[in-house]
Amino acid sequence: MGDQQSFGIRTAGLEEKATACQMLVCYARELKEGFAEYVEQVVKIMVPLLKFYFHDETRIAAAESLSLLLECAKVKGNEFVQEMWLYIVPKLLEAIEIEPEKDIQAEMMLGLSKCIEKLGKGCLNNQQMSSLVTCFDKLLTEHFQRQQTRQEQRKDEDYDEVVEENLLEEDDEDVFVLSKISDNIHALFGTYKEEFLPVFDRLLTHFVKLLALTRPWADRQWALCIWDDVLEHAGPHSETYQQYFLESMLEAICDKQSEVRQASTYGIGVMAQNAPGQTYDQALREAVPRLVKVIQDYESREEENIPATENAISAITKICKYRPQCINSHEILPHWLSWLPVWEDEDEAIHIYNYLCDLTEENHPAILGQNNSNLPRIVTIIAQAFHKEAISLEDDVATRMINIVKHIQSNPEMLQACVSQLTDDLKQVLGKVLDS
Repeated sequence: MGDQQSFGIRTAGLEEKATACQMLVCYARELKEGFAEYVEQVVKIMVPLLKFYFHDETRIAAAESLSLLLECAKVKGNEFVQEMWLYIVPKLLEAIEIEPEKDIQAEMMLGLSKCIEKLGKGCLNNQQMSSLVTCFDKLLTEHFQRQQTRQEQRKDEDYDEVVEENLLEEDDEDVFVLSKISDNIHALFGTYKEEFLPVFDRLLTHFVKLLALTRPWADRQWALCIWDDVLEHAGPHSETYQQYFLESMLEAICDKQSEVRQASTYGIGVMAQNAPGQTYDQALREAVPRLVKVIQDYESREEENIPATENAISAITKICKYRPQCINSHEILPHWLSWLPVWEDEDEAIHIYNYLCDLTEENHPAILGQNNSNLPRIVTIIAQAFHKEAISLEDDVATRMINIVKHIQSNPEMLQACVSQLTDDLKQVLGKVLDS
């Protein structure tokens, strides 16, 4: 401010402001429609705070609040929500573009993705969509440039452990931003489906580049997540893009990094469930032995590997159910049964346990075994699933699983054979579930 002038900031006041904003976020999250009468006032406070550069936590709270406030406002009608969004969206897009801190920029993008998921198709007009993609294009270009700069710094004569620590922090920030770009692509595909593809094409070269084996594993992980969305939401149009991702996805099934394996194995499952026609049948056949290798690896049940392992089991499940021509079901199903229970990924658990119910209800010989010899094993799996809380009692599949056990109850001798193999904890859980 010159030689004769200075200024100070009362940090206690800033902390109080941030705390107040965080409390408003809490009220909106917990009260929902009960907070509706305050929404208009609060949104006019929060939106300008997206550019409150004196305190990071204030900007983060402002970004987090927006989707929650939109949810609160739904009780006031669609027209009110739309007017509120028209006030929010241009300022949020601008704030994302000019935010100087990478981690906060990522939080703002997370806030945007949640708003898109709340409001659905049509929430962004052509100009806003174009502005968002231009922003993502800039961020992705910078992502590659910053990685290259860090690699050059590692070759510098002044490079040491302190420099490496700083470089790793920068890398973490870049990966966080990349993950939120992925979240937004997921939200946009989820709402616009194949209509998003022309916009997606403007970023295509970046997502192909991220998949390269020479890229860091986090780049490949998030790229695979984006291609998973193409498979899941683009319908038959995904065939047009298979030259860009299919080989990389198959190779990544057995990647040494568990996060990459999870993204890939999830994509194979989506491919089996959603892809039209027989376009991907050969790829699914090639995937099966690789998926089995992941599942049967001696470290597959280590904590860090469980998500990838369970997604591989789910992929096998979906291939058996939706693409039986791509797998020898009678050969694989006894192995498949031995891989259960699963419990970590609740979304995939529903697919897996529904298929277990399908096979049990149709008396599939590979599952029931000779003279129903596998029924004790099936009851144990069901009890373990409820014990691990892999399935909620509110899920439809829970009712199917309970009904299987109740059907066995009609045969006291078989019931005794099944229950005798359960631990006391599993007996207790199963008893509570049957009485619910």
